Amino acid sequence: MINLEQLKKQALSAVKSAKDAKALESLRVRFLGREKGELTKILRSLGTLPLEDKRKLGPQANALRQELETAFNKKLEELKVNSQKSGVGVDITMPGKKVSVGHLHILTQVEKQVRDIFKALNFSVVEGPEVETEYYNFDALNIPKDHPARDMWDTFWILQNRIKNQESRIKNEKMLLRTHTSPVQVRYMENHQPPFQIIVPGRVFRFEATDASHEINFHQVEGLMVGKDVNLANFKFVMREFFRRLFGEDIKLRYRPSYFPFVEPGLEIDIWYERGKLRRPEGSESRPKASGWLEIMGAGMVHPHVFEAARYNPRDLQGFAFGLGLERIAMIKYNIPDIRMFYSGDLRFIKQF
Repeated sequence: MINLEQLKKQALSAVKSAKDAKALESLRVRFLGREKGELTKILRSLGTLPLEDKRKLGPQANALRQELETAFNKKLEELKVNSQKSGVGVDITMPGKKVSVGHLHILTQVEKQVRDIFKALNFSVVEGPEVETEYYNFDALNIPKDHPARDMWDTFWILQNRIKNQESRIKNEKMLLRTHTSPVQVRYMENHQPPFQIIVPGRVFRFEATDASHEINFHQVEGLMVGKDVNLANFKFVMREFFRRLFGEDIKLRYRPSYFPFVEPGLEIDIWYERGKLRRPEGSESRPKASGWLEIMGAGMVHPHVFEAARYNPRDLQGFAFGLGLERIAMIKYNIPDIRMFYSGDLRFIKQF
């Protein structure tokens, strides 16, 4: 005799008393398993019964199967909810998943290092506009119109280059994207009296073909120190202290004469670059040059014409100015082979720092 009602009560009672998912799965195999499940055996045995019994028991057995499957699924969901509420089934000894958090871009980190070093040397941080006038970007820096030195700066001129500007000294003066941060020096001197020492970090723009060492926009840090007795000896001390704190005690420097329209005399600073002494991020490629002198900064004593543009008397004051590129500093410090990597948005590169 096939007693489906008795099997139903037995199965539902067992499901109700199941304590966990493992026990529930064992009951599922016992009653509904494909090979040895009790209800499965009944369904298979229907073929040996008389036709009348087969017509009666067949629909009842299939209905019972659906009812039991529903009961098993409902009980499983109940066990999951109870497990989440009570914490049962959670292994608290397992390490948690590492949360991916954002961090400062490598250029922002390097700029912060530069700011902190100069602040410790009693320099103030000053900022200025990225859209500049022709006067502040060139004329006030001893680079008048048609001066050959203007070719040194590939300039992005504003298309509406005849717009009116209230700050302009000349009516309808041309506007441009600043090619260096030096214009901020003149702006600062117009509104402040020496002695002072400042740095001017910021983004600048050049109309150049991009390659491994050139970009159309990059970052500079300009510096200026003005007073009655400021000289190159003061400049050399500041530079020595800055590079020592940035790259380490054993950094080697050398000074070479050079030309910049807004300083006289002008000079450039080289550092001795050696691979292996500086940090190399994982996955970075080697630079072509393993060691040697590398230009890192332009500088010099402020030209008298620049003082005159700021309404200073160049006979009473003197000072030095310098400029460096943040990208170049970062490339040297962290052995980065291509300036374009800073702006690629490639997380594999950014996450190294």
